[in-house]
Amino acid sequence: MKLNNDSALKVAEFLLQIKAIKLEVANPFTWASGWKSPIYCDNRKTLSYPKIRTYIRQQFVKIINEEFGVPDVIAGVATGGIAHGALVAQDMGLPFVYVRQSEKSHGLENVIEGVIESGQSVVVIEDLISTGGSSLKAVEALRKAKCEVKGMAAIFTYSFPAADEAFKKAKCKVITLSNYENLIQQAAKTGYVEESDLITLAEWRENPDKWGL
Repeated sequence: MKLNNDSALKVAEFLLQIKAIKLEVANPFTWASGWKSPIYCDNRKTLSYPKIRTYIRQQFVKIINEEFGVPDVIAGVATGGIAHGALVAQDMGLPFVYVRQSEKSHGLENVIEGVIESGQSVVVIEDLISTGGSSLKAVEALRKAKCEVKGMAAIFTYSFPAADEAFKKAKCKVITLSNYENLIQQAAKTGYVEESDLITLAEWRENPDKWGL
């Protein structure tokens, strides 16, 4: 899907505005994977701002209707996709479930929490896509439960080629409200980063696993 540039830039602007996304070229962050990165994304912050979470919910509903059609169930990916997924399900009047990263070690040992039946169609909601690994684990769990995954919608993606290839291989359509290119465009436009930093940000995006080593 070709993103609506106006809404994608607006989402990027919101994320920068509330510091859900931080850009630190001079003092890079260290991700859990060990990667050094000039960018850190925490989309959970959007939930603290009614105007922003409402806009995100509305955009999710719009792209689901346009790109996937109304599913039987909305599923959120734990943990970042749970709240946004529940908001979308409420707006659309649909059942909601969420998918854990792994089975519980006690009780029913569920991976999928909530009620979903074999054969039901589902759209998955995620807050952030980086490599795509954890997101696709949720898709796999739903397919294992014999559900029809119509696709995934996420707030933001780093647009790594490896992630694009992983979703393609899994035959899972993914739509995002905004992406790395929109973010950098908006950051440059608003003076959030200096022009000289844009080269560094582009270099990181091309080789994130080797950058800063």
